[in-house]
Amino acid sequence: MSNMSYCRFQNTFNDLRDCRDNFDDAESEEEKKYREKLLKLCRKMVSDHWEDIFDQSITITEND
Repeated sequence: MSNMSYCRFQNTFNDLRDCRDNFDDAESEEEKKYREKLLKLCRKMVSDHWEDIFDQSITITEND
């Protein structure tokens, strides 16, 4: 199901945190494939927005 635009980032953040917390639980080959795709996407997002992260002084903590 897609996210509503007004809560897209909030919902995705919670889903991404769940993926982080269960990262090693991927059992099927399909899940492993999408785990790798997710890592590549996250790396691309950070790469594309690296300056934004520092310009806004975004702090990421263990609880995030």
